[in-house]
Amino acid sequence: MSAVAEVLSTVARNRDPRCSDLPTCPVCADSMVAAEASAYVSDQLISYLWTCDTCGYGFVTKHSVKPYTCN
Repeated sequence: MSAVAEVLSTVARNRDPRCSDLPTCPVCADSMVAAEASAYVSDQLISYLWTCDTCGYGFVTKHSVKPYTCN
């Protein structure tokens, strides 16, 4: 079985509490709680695979992380 996924941006316009960072399905607008899978693309980029439990639509988001340094 083949799958088709699109890449969506995870850049938030407003920095609200964590719950606002979670995506909603672009097809049926159902909210999603956890990604199905994740993968490190590079040291500063992580991609997440999301699949909607309601309609089955799948998509990928990417998140860039800043290096953590201790003082």
